[in-house]
Amino acid sequence: MQNLNFDLKQMGDRNRDGAFGTQVDRARMLSLFADQLHQLGFYHMRANSLRTTHVDALVAQWKREGISTGTFKNRLATLRWWAEKVGKQNVVKPKNADYGIGKRIQVTNVSKAKTLDEGKLALVKDNYTRASLMLEAAFGLRREESIKIIPTRADCGNVLQLKASWAKGGRERCLPIITSEQRIALEYAKQVAGAYSLIPRSLKYCDQLTKFGYQCKLAGISRVHGLRHRYAQQRYLAYTGWPCPAAGGPPARKLTGDKAVRDKEARQLISEEMGHNRPQITAIYCGR
Repeated sequence: MQNLNFDLKQMGDRNRDGAFGTQVDRARMLSLFADQLHQLGFYHMRANSLRTTHVDALVAQWKREGISTGTFKNRLATLRWWAEKVGKQNVVKPKNADYGIGKRIQVTNVSKAKTLDEGKLALVKDNYTRASLMLEAAFGLRREESIKIIPTRADCGNVLQLKASWAKGGRERCLPIITSEQRIALEYAKQVAGAYSLIPRSLKYCDQLTKFGYQCKLAGISRVHGLRHRYAQQRYLAYTGWPCPAAGGPPARKLTGDKAVRDKEARQLISEEMGHNRPQITAIYCGR
């Protein structure tokens, strides 16, 4: 990864907002690409080394991660920007549909929240996968975050601090530790990982990601992103005192006065806890 660096100024980035965000967002995304390409076995790369092989490997990785359609489109847009700046536009296909990426899923008030089934969790034989699942459920972590996290470093007493190298887009954040479920999950993860991450020292991230998926399949655990939905809905209830629209609560448009203010504040806080920079994204988890 040390060999793949992006000088945005030299590449002609004039810090203008675009379809895929500001210069800071673009830099974070490019840093993510560099990390993932290194993890996928592509070493000694330069910015102008981009090939179709690299693009295809990244796309396959993102599909394994199960990222949202919107995130996928943003990443492809940044890949196209990179390819254009180094004069290799042809290495990235021109249409998102060429990669099997369709339209954004419309927000509905139908809940996609899932609870981690204790019986199925007991069927997970890999302790690392079990610990990651427990952290996803307790803190609403993304799958990648729940695997890359170093639990002993993340535990700051009353908050869980996610480092930039573990988090999506290199965006650090802190999550409150306020429930027994969270403390139990964190202590178990620390016990499993010791002083390291939830990637066994003999494996790479991509290897553990594959094992995670296989273990979940064997145990009958699917759509783990629903654990993240559950976390967001629980936080909305804690912040406002009533269920979110996706969990049967009143639509935001019907809230007035103090309740409307609390709804807006709750969505902002939840957005920050979930690692997003736009409170509007909470509609995916909580409805609107």
